Amino acid sequence: MNFFGFLLGIATLLIIGLGFPLVIRGERIFGYLCWPYMMSIGLLLIVISIFININWISAMIGVLGATFIWGSTELKEQAVRTEMGWYPFKPNKAGLPFSSIIKKWKAPHL
Repeated sequence: MNFFGFLLGIATLLIIGLGFPLVIRGERIFGYLCWPYMMSIGLLLIVISIFININWISAMIGVLGATFIWGSTELKEQAVRTEMGWYPFKPNKAGLPFSSIIKKWKAPHL
């Protein structure tokens, strides 16, 4: 019997499950303007996964990269949910480099 698909599915579920707190904490600490950084990390992880020969590790890094990309698109929606009072609001966010430039960009949305 081959359990690769089953284990890959369970690991993917766990990684995606970790993406939800990543978005919540990321927005709370940095604000939604950290989306380009999260998207860059995700793209970098996906590119790295292409060059890894071990299927298991390549798949996990690819799923982690996709989770970061999904998280970058979800940050703006999380900011809206925070403004509505669904999550605690932290007024003093950590400053990010180039935040004045990033404010001019349209945040990604799925």
